[in-house]
Amino acid sequence: MERKQIINKLRNDEDYYGEFGRRYLSNSDISALLNNPLAYGQPSKPSAAFLVGGYFHTAILEPDKLKKYRVIPSSTRNTKAYKEMSGGELCLLQHEVDAIEVLTDKLMANEICKSLITAGKVEYEQPGITELCGLKWKGKADVVNHDDGLVIDLKTTKDINRFRSSAFRYNYDSQAYIYSKLFGYEMLFVVIDKESGQIGLFDCSPDFYESGKDKVERASEQYKLFYQTPEFDHKQFFINKTL
Repeated sequence: MERKQIINKLRNDEDYYGEFGRRYLSNSDISALLNNPLAYGQPSKPSAAFLVGGYFHTAILEPDKLKKYRVIPSSTRNTKAYKEMSGGELCLLQHEVDAIEVLTDKLMANEICKSLITAGKVEYEQPGITELCGLKWKGKADVVNHDDGLVIDLKTTKDINRFRSSAFRYNYDSQAYIYSKLFGYEMLFVVIDKESGQIGLFDCSPDFYESGKDKVERASEQYKLFYQTPEFDHKQFFINKTL
């Protein structure tokens, strides 16, 4: 399959996250490969935070697709009404949607942010593939701004003043490194504080990219050892650290 065909196929979320997409490593695999390689590839349980984050991205980038989200007028997910209406499915709560709409309005009311996201030649939810450390990697950019030469990722945070430390903890450094290789542009994080509504633009330093590169290299070594070395016995794996 040619590169263009692969990219087009990865536009579909079912293919990106499904069997076809699993031929490629992604930044979401970094944590497992570095912390517990035996957990690589195991499906993660859907979470409310992931659902809310998805709604935030969709509201800004693809508002015509918001209809796919089920919203229930309940204060929590523990009420009888929620359980009856959700039918066991993880759904958004109305107050979560209301909060996201406030954040979306604040972000898009900022002229710089709106211009970065919408002005000129931009692409949304753009997949990319590349080879790193002898392995195939994929990613899907929120926004590729060709005029400014930027890959833009939208983030929400609980405390924007601690976003820098969060960026290392949540592997945004490896994301920045991978995406810079996927798309050939610098990475920019557009961040909004869920509590205060404060907006931040975070570009990436050489040290940030280097930290991400180190994580990718170590994760790749783990993948090759655990999943490409037939003679390696997983049962003999253990962690050895000094306390």
